[in-house]
Amino acid sequence: MKRVTIIVPECQVNLNSVGGAYDILRIANDIWQKQGHPAKLNIDIAAFSPEIKSHNNYLAILPKDIREIERTDLILIPALLGEYENAIQNNQKLIDWIAAQYRLGAEIASMCSGAFLLAATGLLNGRNCSTHWSRVDDFHKMYPEVHITQDKIITEDNGIYTNGGAYSFLNLIIYLVEKLFDRNIAIFCSKYFQIDIERATQSPFAIFRMQKKHGDQIVDQAQTYIEQHLDAKISFEKLAADLAISRRNFDRRFVKATGNTPMEYLQRVKIEAAKKELENGRKSVFEVMNDVGYADDKAFREVFKKITGLSPLDYRNKYNSGRSVG
Repeated sequence: MKRVTIIVPECQVNLNSVGGAYDILRIANDIWQKQGHPAKLNIDIAAFSPEIKSHNNYLAILPKDIREIERTDLILIPALLGEYENAIQNNQKLIDWIAAQYRLGAEIASMCSGAFLLAATGLLNGRNCSTHWSRVDDFHKMYPEVHITQDKIITEDNGIYTNGGAYSFLNLIIYLVEKLFDRNIAIFCSKYFQIDIERATQSPFAIFRMQKKHGDQIVDQAQTYIEQHLDAKISFEKLAADLAISRRNFDRRFVKATGNTPMEYLQRVKIEAAKKELENGRKSVFEVMNDVGYADDKAFREVFKKITGLSPLDYRNKYNSGRSVG
């Protein structure tokens, strides 16, 4: 029997990710037994603190003392709710325990911003990692040696799993159910809890933030110019010259400050503007394409799908605020 330990750090956490993970794994274990198999999982919710409260104290749980668990097979880390540096400082014993369990052979899965706690162990260094799209900049500043995959719902690397934001932890748990049991149990749980088992990207849900907290005045001026000239054909060579900087240094500083090349940034700003127009639903895809400076329909569709995971038409049909419901 495998031992699963859902840990609860001493900080504000999203207890929905604790309870949701527990419920799905419990149901999977129950169904497995009803099919005539012996129980596969022993599931604990554990912490160093005797009582954990979540955001705004709306709920509390009484976890098992983690010091009673000498060995576990799978550790689940819930989503943290902000103040990540304080959370790391207040949970060093737990961080050390996670790292020690991994060395003993345990697998680890972090949910959403639980990746901040997992990264503090050093186990993510040099590995790919997913977290909530809105926390990528904060994560990169704290853990520059970890490779962020902004669009993926789930990453897996040598027994370490991470996932994208918010309630996509449900997709991670279904993924783990299939590994722990089999495909049929995973499908049952996806239907029982009404979770889309095949969702693999968080791109359609991401809101591009304009990455302005870097403190580089030259790059900030370039960003402002790009955002104000979406429908124009921008020459980055000329823009660099206007800013009195060589093109090579311009590109280098832009990537360092924003994480994108100037062309990638331009594309993302254009697509974010297009998304907002498509959500309003007052214009055709062709009109929106022209508004954001694309003349080639094929190029627009390819870039839009690359960034969002959906075609412009599919995106409008899915998120149009004027779409009738029911």
